[in-house]
Amino acid sequence: MAEENETTEPVESAGADSIGDSAGAESPAPEAAAEPEPQLSPKERKARAKATKAAKASVKAPLTPAEKHDARLAERKKKAVARRGERAQAREKAKAEAHQPSVTPPREHVAGTQKTRQGVVVSDKAAKTITVRIDVARRHRRYSKVVRTSQTLHAHDEQSEAHIGDTVVVRECRPMSRTKRWRLVEVVERAK
Repeated sequence: MAEENETTEPVESAGADSIGDSAGAESPAPEAAAEPEPQLSPKERKARAKATKAAKASVKAPLTPAEKHDARLAERKKKAVARRGERAQAREKAKAEAHQPSVTPPREHVAGTQKTRQGVVVSDKAAKTITVRIDVARRHRRYSKVVRTSQTLHAHDEQSEAHIGDTVVVRECRPMSRTKRWRLVEVVERAK
């Protein structure tokens, strides 16, 4: 009898342990206690995630050519319906905009400001035309050296008032000939 009690006791205690293990009671799981979770580098974590994803994808059965064709046709029909809807909306929008009056009123003509230049007459040989040299002296942006440049232009002089050496003011105007786009405004200083 004592032997039977001894044999039954260990069996009961083993059953109690197995119940305790399944409920997560006092004793930890034998696998977790034996080996701790290793720390993985980000590269290794990414590789493992990729491998598990590939394993899940490979579980799917590959599609047959007929199934692929049907799926492609269904996708194309869905896109065609979406396109038709977008085009209908665009047509409605265009109709609505066509019936509305233009928001911006027509532009009024505004006279622009004409350029004026002061220079020295270098030639008055042509009839009703003078050639004016405009000297410009400006400081170079980077090197700060004064750079002098000149430019000649032809100006209309109706009464032939200006002569060689006069300092004159000319103003921009409509083209009067192939090279003449300026007209004489006044003679500032006569030549000596």
